[in-house]
Amino acid sequence: MSNNLILWEVFIQSKVNLPYKHVGNVHASDSEMALQNARDLYTRRNEGTSIWVVESKNIIASNPDESEAFFDPANDKIYRHPTFYDLPDGVKHI
Repeated sequence: MSNNLILWEVFIQSKVNLPYKHVGNVHASDSEMALQNARDLYTRRNEGTSIWVVESKNIIASNPDESEAFFDPANDKIYRHPTFYDLPDGVKHI
């Protein structure tokens, strides 16, 4: 593999209005090549309606080892929990 190839993450939308799902990655020299490689590799049986490719270096993720401290601040805000609100009698399925 050539040193000038970039790693791209691939996301496929299976049907219009559905969320995109990460399906894997491809190596390519530019975005057009990445789209073509993703299409050839991940949509061989018409599995998608749209493809996103993103350079892997542009994806930022939280550290799973630090998840407790990272997500802890949300627990301090009781108004984010639905039990804080009084629901009208007619409201169902929340």
